[in-house]
Amino acid sequence: MSSTLATALAAAPHLGGLAPHFAAAPPVPSGVPEVGGGEAPPGAEGLLTVLRWVAWTVTALCVAGIFGVAARMAVDHSRGGGREHARGLGFVLGACLLVGSASGIVSALI
Repeated sequence: MSSTLATALAAAPHLGGLAPHFAAAPPVPSGVPEVGGGEAPPGAEGLLTVLRWVAWTVTALCVAGIFGVAARMAVDHSRGGGREHARGLGFVLGACLLVGSASGIVSALI
């Protein structure tokens, strides 16, 4: 690890001279149009309202799912069924992760 760090520190002064060459390079033209700045069609407000309702409902279902797993864990505590509950909690938390990151995923793809 220390030899890698020493090599990086030795190369650092030489890499600073490369920056002007990359900054002067012309941008690469892209054939993909910019679609993110377009104008919304008429009636888009209604669609956005429906999407907000769906997002709110799915978020409420995720919270209810966590409550459901917790309730099953409390009831089955004496039976030793921890694996099933951990698996269920994993699925619920995976759904929460998808719900929370849905707009970021779509933004990254567009």
